[in-house]
Amino acid sequence: MASGVNEKSISFNSYETMADYYFECVDTKPFNAYYERPATLSLLPSVAGKKVLDAGCAAGWYSKWLLDKGADVTAIDFSPSMIEMTKKRIGDHADIIRADLNEPLSFIRDQSIDIVVSSLTLHYVKDWNLVMDEFNRVIKPLGTLVFSVHHPFMDFTYFNRENYFLTEIIEDEWETNKGKVKVQFYRRPLCDIISPVINAGFRIEKLIEPMPTEKFREAHPHAYERLTQKPQFLFLRARKA
Repeated sequence: MASGVNEKSISFNSYETMADYYFECVDTKPFNAYYERPATLSLLPSVAGKKVLDAGCAAGWYSKWLLDKGADVTAIDFSPSMIEMTKKRIGDHADIIRADLNEPLSFIRDQSIDIVVSSLTLHYVKDWNLVMDEFNRVIKPLGTLVFSVHHPFMDFTYFNRENYFLTEIIEDEWETNKGKVKVQFYRRPLCDIISPVINAGFRIEKLIEPMPTEKFREAHPHAYERLTQKPQFLFLRARKA
């Protein structure tokens, strides 16, 4: 069972194209393995015995990590090919459901989830009020939300935008082992990242702009220097009030 999936959601075709790449390469890609994941994992509480929603599971790295730590996992993604990659990685050890965060998560019961983790996914979602309301609905009282997104400073400066306060679609081109793939995502100001979280009923506990790890420096020294001066991603932990 799945919620409605809008195949016109931005970057749908991009992620269909990149599913194999994610499965084969992203586990060790420096920006993911040595920058994003250490920061996201540092924000997570103990997951053993907890019901965890992996919201935007991609090729299933977080789902496998959560399972290995003893969590009961529900993994969702809007890309059928990414869903297949997650199934390839973890088999039937989690509920793996095709679903779009631009739509209500009607297949998840109220207050049935202890933790929601969403890694580098929410910048593909247009309406954060809807998705944050849905996260708040499905999370148990005092449950936890952890997510990472593009940093608004990075998107605004790197893509040379004129009006910081706009929410707008940005197009980028990524190098993959299958060639270049065009990807779209939403750029938005910091207030439009923080306000929907608070308005949905969450209390922000921690916000971090981490330094890259030593392993990142070894793998990608030029980017390491940049990341020590300009943030790439923003990380947040919130608790249901």
